[in-house]
Amino acid sequence: MQTKINVKFVATSAVIAAAYVALSLLSAAFGLAFGPVQLRLSEVLCILPVFTPAAIPGLFVGCIVSNILSFSPLDILFGSLASLIAAVLTRAFRNIRFKDIPLLSLFPPVIVNAVIVGAEIAVFFMPNEAFLPAFLINAVQVFLGQMIVCYVFGIPFYFAMKRVRF
Repeated sequence: MQTKINVKFVATSAVIAAAYVALSLLSAAFGLAFGPVQLRLSEVLCILPVFTPAAIPGLFVGCIVSNILSFSPLDILFGSLASLIAAVLTRAFRNIRFKDIPLLSLFPPVIVNAVIVGAEIAVFFMPNEAFLPAFLINAVQVFLGQMIVCYVFGIPFYFAMKRVRF
C-alpha cells in the first residue's frame, strides 16, 4: 500500500518546528525558556493551529527539540505532551471567536501548560514540598508567562498571520 505524503503539510510542519526551536533558543539566551518563570517566545506560535493542522506536529516536534536543551527527560516528555495537547485543543477551538479574535483558541496553551508543567515542577523538582502549594505556585507562574506570550504577543501575531493568508 502506498501512502500519499502531502509535501506542503510536512514542509509547513518542519518550518513551524524550526521557528519554535529558534524562538526557544532566543528565549533561552535571555534565561526565559525553562523553569517555572518563563516567557518562551516560541509559544506565540501556539496560535498557528487556528490556521493549519500542520502546526500540530510542528509545535510538538519543535517543543521536543527545544526541551532537549533543558537537559531534563521529564521536560522533554511532559512539556512536549502539554504542547501536543494544547495544539490539538487550539485547533478544535479555532472557530469560536469574539470580534474575529479566536480568544478561546489561545487559552489551551495557557491552561494545559500551567497544569502539566506546574505539576511536573511540583512533583519532580520540589519533592520535599507539600504538593498543593508547590503546584499552585508553579502553575500560576507558568500560567502568567503563557498568558503574556499567548495573548499580549499572540493576538497581534494572529492578525499578522491572517493578513499574509497563512
